[in-house]
Amino acid sequence: MKAIKYIAFLAVGASLVSCEDLDTEPQGATLTTTQKETVYSLDPSKKEASINSIFTAMKTYEPNYDAIGSAHSDFGYGSIMLFTDANSDDMPATVTGYNWFSDEIEYTDRTVSNYRNQIIWNDLYSYIRTANAVLASQDQESDDSDTQFAVANAKGVRAFSYFLLAQLYQYNYVGHEQSPCVPIVTEENAGEVATEGTPRATVQAVYDLILSDLNSAVELLSATKKDRSDKRYIDLAVAYGLRARVNLTMQKYEAAAADADAAIKATDARPATIAEVSAPTFSDSNPDNGEYNWMWAIVVDETDAVVESWIVNWISHIGSLNYGYAEYAGGKQISKKLYNSISETDVRKGWWINDTCYSANLSRAQAQFIAAVGFAPYTSVKFAPYHNEIETTTNANDIPLMRVEEMYLIKAEAEARAGKGGLETLNNFVQTYRDPEYNYTGANVAGEVLRQKRIELWGEGLIWYDIMRLGIGIDRRGAGYDPANVFVIAGNDPILLWPIPEAEIEANKKISTSDQNPLGTTPQPETDLDIPYVVD
Repeated sequence: MKAIKYIAFLAVGASLVSCEDLDTEPQGATLTTTQKETVYSLDPSKKEASINSIFTAMKTYEPNYDAIGSAHSDFGYGSIMLFTDANSDDMPATVTGYNWFSDEIEYTDRTVSNYRNQIIWNDLYSYIRTANAVLASQDQESDDSDTQFAVANAKGVRAFSYFLLAQLYQYNYVGHEQSPCVPIVTEENAGEVATEGTPRATVQAVYDLILSDLNSAVELLSATKKDRSDKRYIDLAVAYGLRARVNLTMQKYEAAAADADAAIKATDARPATIAEVSAPTFSDSNPDNGEYNWMWAIVVDETDAVVESWIVNWISHIGSLNYGYAEYAGGKQISKKLYNSISETDVRKGWWINDTCYSANLSRAQAQFIAAVGFAPYTSVKFAPYHNEIETTTNANDIPLMRVEEMYLIKAEAEARAGKGGLETLNNFVQTYRDPEYNYTGANVAGEVLRQKRIELWGEGLIWYDIMRLGIGIDRRGAGYDPANVFVIAGNDPILLWPIPEAEIEANKKISTSDQNPLGTTPQPETDLDIPYVVD
């Protein structure tokens, strides 16, 4: 008889902090739900601690150690961001032992037993598990502000997690509504699932849950009078932003544009100015420290285990100006053809070094460090080191989950695809905040928005989901990849989907090998061509 290992969350549950910290008093007495509510009312910090556990899980040091052993690519949600970015055709990098994301460049990660696959599955379901635990402990009909805030954040994170799972383990929404997606586990069925398992739900069912959770989060956050203490929490603007992403994926373009606009109006963030991004930045979500464009973040503290590890963290792998794996693995580059499509008057040209290893955005000291390390052309210098200290070993950078600039680009694309313009939104945004000489006059506004997103959001773990929702596939020709990794992959190629992990199939009584995604074949290299980026 199968034990339901993962859906019972055995693989990672022991390492997570959740509402279970409220299940017992120090003396060991069990607390009932009513008693929990009494505890919350007397000490609201307990309720905040319960939702903090959700966000702590997103920056955990080697959360999958019990399942896969030690892996320096296992440090929470930042791992998933780098997996997907490395899968794309926008981030060339050297395949080396110091590059823990080489499998993603080579597409040797798409096996049922690959530990990266297990990291993705375990991590996202662990966030769902923790969100479910919060929801199970709350009176979801309460009009108490602290309760509304906790429920909204739990539902927002659950929606976020299922939205990612849906796009990683199945193709785009439209045309695949009845295709098998991922198992649905909520606070209502978790007990049954733990003993009996649960099948893959349809894409439609998963998106129904996502929208239900986000609609509820919007309603609750519109009603609550509680303010978030920092940007790790979901506020009303973030809930609108998440729903804008979902509606864009579902091709509900008018709704996506409306949600993006609502997010812009509701947020206290504003786009970074040209001056503000004329140097390496994107390291601190606290606006008091000078960055005003963050909407949602993983807030990293110096005392976090991922920071105390020095190198097992997101910025270690992607930052070129701090101490870490990037320094020894050669850093992360931008696609050469994408870089060459950036105007010389666009401030973002300096987010990477050019073909002579120069960036106008670097200080003298920063430029000397980049030259001394010997980074290759087109290496990123987008992300500042912590406290702007070159080669710092304190890798406590916050991790961007949503910036307000994305909302302007979603609005422009959605307006264009809805037949309601988008050109003015696009031109105004780029001219005001990135390139005063910019003026797009072409007919394919939506295609141009995608190019802008690939530049603006490079390295922030988002572009893969555009690739999947648009079904455009991968074309690494002209991007600067090693010849062995110059792949051209059709948008419907099974290799783009992650297979259901073997551990899940073995453990879940309601999923068998016949329920597996079609397994793709590792792509073969194509002849490289020095071709430009084309908006088509």
